[in-house]
Formats: sequence, structure tokens, C-alpha cells
Amino acid sequence: MFKPNPNLKSGDFLSLVVLLLGAFIVLLPLFVVFLTSFAPTATSPENLSKNSWSLANYWVAWEQGKFLLAFANSTLVAIAVTAFQIVTSALAGYALARLKFRGRQALLLVVLATLVIPFQLLVIPIFLVLKWGHLINTYGALILPTAVNGFGIFLLRQYFQTIPVELEEAAAIDGANRLQILWRVMLPLARPALVTLFLFTFIGEWNDLFKPLVFTTRPELRTVQLALAEFQEQFTNNWPLMMAAVTIATVPVMVLFLIGQRQFIQGIAATGIKN
Repeated sequence: MFKPNPNLKSGDFLSLVVLLLGAFIVLLPLFVVFLTSFAPTATSPENLSKNSWSLANYWVAWEQGKFLLAFANSTLVAIAVTAFQIVTSALAGYALARLKFRGRQALLLVVLATLVIPFQLLVIPIFLVLKWGHLINTYGALILPTAVNGFGIFLLRQYFQTIPVELEEAAAIDGANRLQILWRVMLPLARPALVTLFLFTFIGEWNDLFKPLVFTTRPELRTVQLALAEFQEQFTNNWPLMMAAVTIATVPVMVLFLIGQRQFIQGIAATGIKN
């Protein structure tokens, strides 16, 4: 007769407690930010319960921070960089996963080595290249430096290796070439990995402050994070207004992540499996 394992139940309960505690620690600062954003202007966080709340902070922050233009710039840059990375990562990842050529492993090691080099160390040569190409203070300066990413190449390479080779062989028998196999067979099956790469790249570009701060000075190229930094300098002591601006800048990427979280988890889980 089957008897439930009491150790398993206690282990599950402990895991649940740890997860709930971790969720509480992570979500508490976000809850405080969201709560503070509804307080009257110039109210400190400890006095929130003594005052009435309103949505006025969001309107003031949106107007004072000029977030409409910043949202448009950040969206354009994030989408462009994400599109470039998906294309380059798919092509390079497929080549490293399926094509047999001399130096493939060495090239893979080079790709992995780029992951340990901080972007800040490359800022001077990148700046000189952009200046030589007359791209400083243009959208090109915000897009091209991160158009290719070693993480994306490695992620898709690992996922492509989980797809059975027999599917490609069947497509080749039907007359498909390498690009057709990649487009019609591999990419549709790699949708979780593509969504994962999309989320990583889009959120990373949306939250990037370094490139706009170093490579641009024109006000019309301000991104969300740069606008938020300038807003913080202007309203340093106004906590509710600052928290409203932070919420405005954070909500879009949070919604995007919630929409794609299932594919994101599948993509991360599958990249560690190899046939």
C-alpha cells in the first residue's frame, strides 16, 4: 500500500516558505514605490497614512519629465536593437550549432569570452568608431554598439541543439536550403528562446542609461532612463513625484515581462538540454 512520504511534504512546505519570503523581499520595495506615488506632493514616506492620495503625481511627472518623447525614443531604440540581435543571434547560433567548419569551437569560445567583458571597458574604442562614422548624437549611436550580443548567440545555439536533426534532414530532402530550414523549421520551433532573447534585450535596452549618457547630448534623443535621471535631479526631495516617475518608467517592461513569462521560462529551461 502506497504511503505518502512525510519528508517530501515538509520539503515542499519549506520550499514554499522560502519562495514566499523571497517574493516578499523582492516585491516590498516595488509596493512602497507604488504606494508612495499616490501620496500628496512633497510628502515623506513615513507620513503617507496621514494624507489623502491622488493620481495628480502621475500627470505632473509625465508633463515635467517630458516622458512622451523619451518613451518614443526608448521604444525605437529597444525594438531596433532587439531586431538586430534576433537576426544576428539566429544566424550565428545556427551556424555554431549545425554547420561543421574548422575553428568552430574556438569561435564559440570567443563568443563566450565577450560575455565577461564589461561594456564600460569598450566605451572609448566604441566612441572613437562612432565619431569616425559621424554617428555621435544620432540613433545609430544608441543602436549599433549593442546590435550583436554574445549571450543571444549562445542562447540560440544551445536551443538549436535541442531540436532533432531529423527535422532538418527531412526539410533538406524536400529541397530546402540552409536559410529556408532556419526560417521555416528552426525559428518556429525556437520561439521560447526567441521570446527569452527578446525580453532580455528589450528590457536591457529600456533600462540602459550608459549609452544615452555617453554617446548623445541632444535633448531630442533623451531616453526614458536619461529623462528619469534628470527628473530625479530636479525633484530630489519630492518623494511622491519621484516614485510616480519611477512607476511610469517601470510599468511598460513589467507588463511586457508578464505577457511573455511562460515562454521566457521555457526558453531558459530548454537551453540547458542537449541531445
